[in-house]
This record gives sequence, C-alpha cells and structure tokens, in this order.
Amino acid sequence: MSIEQIGALLWQGTLETLLMTLPATIISYLIGMPLGVLLVIGQPQGIKPMPRLNTILGTVINFLRSIPFIILVALLFPITRVAMGSAIGTVPFIFPLVISAFPYVARMIEGSLSEVDTGVIEAAQSMGSTTWQLIAKVMIPEAMPSLLNGAAIVTVTVLGYSAMSSAAAGGGLGAMAITDGLYRRKMDIMYSASITLVILVQIITLVGKRATNRIDHRKR
Repeated sequence: MSIEQIGALLWQGTLETLLMTLPATIISYLIGMPLGVLLVIGQPQGIKPMPRLNTILGTVINFLRSIPFIILVALLFPITRVAMGSAIGTVPFIFPLVISAFPYVARMIEGSLSEVDTGVIEAAQSMGSTTWQLIAKVMIPEAMPSLLNGAAIVTVTVLGYSAMSSAAAGGGLGAMAITDGLYRRKMDIMYSASITLVILVQIITLVGKRATNRIDHRKR
C-alpha cells in the first residue's frame, strides 16, 4: 500500500477516533461532574452531609467502574441500538464510551475537590457563603489545576477505550490497526495506526500538563 493511501486511512481513522473521544469525554463530564460534586459535599464530613444518597451513589458508580469495558459494551448492545439507532459504527460507540467513562469522571472530580484545603472552605463558610457559592467560587477554582490534569487523564482513558472499538464493530485508529492491519497482515498499517494513537496520547497529555501549570498558583 502506498504512503498516500496509508496517509488517507490514518486521516480518516484519526477523525473517527476524535469523533468518538471528544464528544464522549464532554458528555461524560456533563454527567460525571455533578455526581462527583455530590459525592464530596454529601460525605458525612462534607458541607452538606447526605449519607444515604452518598452511599447509593457511590455504590452505583463503583458497580459501573468494576465492569470491564469490553463486557460493558456487549451488555449495552441492546440499549445502544435503541438509544443510537445502531450498535455498530463510530457514532453509536459514543454511548458505551460515556457509560464507561462518567463513573471514572465522578471519582476524578471527587478526588480533586477533596484535595481543597478545608481551611479555605471554613473561611468561606464563616463569611456566610451558600453551598452553591462554596462549590462554584471556592472548591472548583481551588481544585482547577487538579481538575484540568484529571480531564487530560480521562480523555486519554476514553481514547484508549475507543481503540478497543474494533472488538465491537466500531471504527477509528483501533479498528484500523486491528482489522485493516493485524487481521489482514498489513503490518505497515498496524504500526502506523498504533504510532498515531501514541502521538495523540502525547499531545493530549502535553496540553493538559501545560494548562495545569499555567493556572496552578502554587508554581508561580
């Protein structure tokens, strides 16, 4: 296969990978971030203790996180078909990616917000801040470097999951490496797709690290 043909396949595979990864990451954050906030403020020692809700939410999140991704994809096939109109292809694969990623996001958010200095929170409480003000104006801004670093980690994780799409009739660079490369014994395609995935991971990691360092006041 010529370099031009491999380049065209890589471009298409990269676009399909990003089409799965970016929307899935964004939707996962839209679901996972409020859940992560609830996990933090609902702790027994949190700013708004909700022990029962915290226990139920934590159990559901832990349950979803414990299911291996490939098995989760298979379990979600009927639901994916209903929700997305099909269970096969690049766009439908966004659904299982979201279901798999949002519990991970919730725990990442919980971990980041839990690192906020309690002294800062107590100072804001003493000045009469409401729960929403504590979350939006104290906890999230203080945890922003950790949140950005976590966002990069989540994006890379979703990217890794998307590379498994070939096992479930998905698309992207993973399908290109396995289906078009390994199964057809075209090693040039397999290695090209694998290297492109590694480059994408490095780019996401670098962008996340630079964004984190830029807003981390502790490093100024």
